[in-house]
Amino acid sequence: MTEIVRLHAVPLRSAGPEPLWREVLGQRLRALRRHRRETLTETAERAGISPQYLSEIERGLKDPSSEVLAAVTGALGATLIDLTSQVTSDLRGSYAAGAPRASGQALLLAA
Repeated sequence: MTEIVRLHAVPLRSAGPEPLWREVLGQRLRALRRHRRETLTETAERAGISPQYLSEIERGLKDPSSEVLAAVTGALGATLIDLTSQVTSDLRGSYAAGAPRASGQALLLAA
């Protein structure tokens, strides 16, 4: 049986892959670190992680735990709420730039 559920403003997949959270998060962290004119080593030392691991996070290769994310964010003088808000905004912006959005369209969900 199939149930029809109405959803509003839910992003639908475009022809290309949608960006992953970890990729957008990494881009945002790298931009913040570079804005502060810091090296990977400087930020990683304050966060208590290796520069290699921070580099992997910034390149979107690793999903950091909430503890690591809090440490890196704190080392950059930011808060988790600010960072997650910016990443969410970046993800929304990727849809505004071309990915279609649902507008009261019905999505079929298998029951």
